[in-house]
Amino acid sequence: MPPINSCQESKLPLPVTAISGRLAAIALRFNYKSIQRQLAVKQQKPKPVHPDVRIGHVHLKVADLERAIAFYRDVLGLELTQRYGSQAAFLSAGGYHHHIGLNTWESHGGAPPHPSATGLYHLAIVYPTRSELADALRRLIQADIRLEGASDHGVSEALYLRDPDGNGVELYWDRPPEQWPRTSDGGLNMVTEPLDLEALLKEAPEL
Repeated sequence: MPPINSCQESKLPLPVTAISGRLAAIALRFNYKSIQRQLAVKQQKPKPVHPDVRIGHVHLKVADLERAIAFYRDVLGLELTQRYGSQAAFLSAGGYHHHIGLNTWESHGGAPPHPSATGLYHLAIVYPTRSELADALRRLIQADIRLEGASDHGVSEALYLRDPDGNGVELYWDRPPEQWPRTSDGGLNMVTEPLDLEALLKEAPEL
């Protein structure tokens, strides 16, 4: 969603949008420091986040909205749930308002980030079965989209590629947890081995 500035200084009813930029920054720092001091008294060691917390969506800056929609909707098969004219769009894997956001607010006609730049390495889309991952591979082949890699990680099998704006994309399915490779002390032992694409493609559902 488009960001909205809603912070306000705790002792003032005046919203940040009504204060000058400098005063807003001061108020924001004041709030953070005040909250940090209160939390430090109550809790010396942060507790783990609630187990139901999850990553809800990723929002990408793109150069060409139509081109990006064509990739995520027409190639990967996501559902277009909402558009904001020619500047932004939301897509979902089904049953959710959006898993991927696309916008050109600051990036229309822009170039992909340099590989050495910080930021997103890749977004990952998980498929429920190996057969559905095979179907995704078939979609990529039909659209003539080149893979950058394909790996068996022990816990999962994954395909790696880039979207039209150069963003890294991983498509994968997870093996059942009881099949995950583990160390002698029970820790995860993920690996990176070549994935047999021909064998995977044979598991694609019939058209």
